[in-house]
Amino acid sequence: MKHSSTHQKTNKYGMVIDLDKCTGCGSCMVACMAENNVPFRKDETDKTKSITWMRVYKINNGKSFPETDICYIPRPCMQCGGVHDDGHSPCVSVCPAVATDYSQETGIVSQIYTRCFGCRYCMAACPYHARYFNWWDPIWPEGMERSLSPDVSPRMRGVVEKCSFCFHRYQLAKNKAFVEGRETLKEDEYQTSCTDACPSGAITFGDLNDPTHAVYTLKQNKHAFRLLERLKTNPKVYYLSTRSWVREACDNYIKGEMPQIAAAHHH
Repeated sequence: MKHSSTHQKTNKYGMVIDLDKCTGCGSCMVACMAENNVPFRKDETDKTKSITWMRVYKINNGKSFPETDICYIPRPCMQCGGVHDDGHSPCVSVCPAVATDYSQETGIVSQIYTRCFGCRYCMAACPYHARYFNWWDPIWPEGMERSLSPDVSPRMRGVVEKCSFCFHRYQLAKNKAFVEGRETLKEDEYQTSCTDACPSGAITFGDLNDPTHAVYTLKQNKHAFRLLERLKTNPKVYYLSTRSWVREACDNYIKGEMPQIAAAHHH
């Protein structure tokens, strides 16, 4: 169905993650793997070959006890919009196969597995290490294949995969709205699995362009920031923290530039 530009508003889905609430429990990582059929290996000790769409990092302020402070940072795909929010994100710009693209409808960076031939240019271009290469065909332990989600296609060997903001949930919500004769989605109709799973309520998801959604207000908080914001990748994942050393460390200040957090990113 074709919509006129006068009444079809542009969605821009994103997250606001409160780092002061995050306990580093890893529930978001587990929920993401289960929801999106993310494969795993019998031996996960080699982290260069493991796949984790949502990864939780741990940093500290570099001070010894009792001044030590710890912060956990959940990192999904940032769904970068590019300098001018035109979809020219680092990964989209370098992909020769057009296997990754930017959706003007949702603001989500897609990954089309059947187009990908595994050159991994996108992995090299992504400053957030949010993309992963499949080194093997997924093998599920006997019986576990029954727990796979029918809404997400497992990825084959030789392609790159990443967080999609659980895009299949968006499609299901849009289908439901269409059947009910609606063009817009309610805030609670489309939520990511990590948002649902977080026991401390640290992750908020919604339309960054919609004033009725919680993320719209949270992103304007004076303590809000984005990872490596100086790169101007224009991520759609915002973070909150009242701790100044956390905000400074997350913009990757070089040693000597910010002496008070010089050791914070050695983790």
